[in-house]
Amino acid sequence: MLADIASEVNYTRGMIGREALDERVMQAMGRVPRERFVPTEMRAAAFDNGPLPIGHGQTISQPYIVALMTDLLGTEPSDVVLEIGTGSGYQTAILAELCQHVYSVEVVEALGKAAAERLARLGYKNVSTRIGNGYQGWPEHAPYDRIVVTAAASHIPRPLIEQLKPGGRLVIPVGQPFSYQELILLNKDASGDTTTRSVLGVAFVPLVESA
Repeated sequence: MLADIASEVNYTRGMIGREALDERVMQAMGRVPRERFVPTEMRAAAFDNGPLPIGHGQTISQPYIVALMTDLLGTEPSDVVLEIGTGSGYQTAILAELCQHVYSVEVVEALGKAAAERLARLGYKNVSTRIGNGYQGWPEHAPYDRIVVTAAASHIPRPLIEQLKPGGRLVIPVGQPFSYQELILLNKDASGDTTTRSVLGVAFVPLVESA
């Protein structure tokens, strides 16, 4: 899997502006047992470099995209991160390996509960989850050093920008379902002004407001 990620990075280096991903990210990808985050019948394909269905019309993203989004965040060990779209909990676990605490919001109750139980079984104590509308973020614990969205939104939700600390980064796929989507990196400077950069064309399930 790590070799596949490195190969994808090499193939897309002109778009993503990277020759290699942060070694901390690659080590986290190697530590987290991806097979524990996919349905039992899909475990033989757990390490293939592609997305897999996890039920309820949702997917676990391909390893390369998980690694790239994590790398773009540039997390520090002291960071508090907001994740929108817990899904299976795989991206949550990767983030938990790299930062102080992850707050994760999932709109599909069954997925959110299963992910919370899975993460607890695997020993992740620096994760908090809730069921809710990801477009609204999780204001009670804001501001966040980093925010990542794991489903495609039609736009960058204003509440998420407001919940991002000055100096923070937000990574989000933006676009319409079954149409062109872009992976966007948003930076907020010390004065609160934001800039965005399109990194890569992607394909994600849509970010929904209610299950």
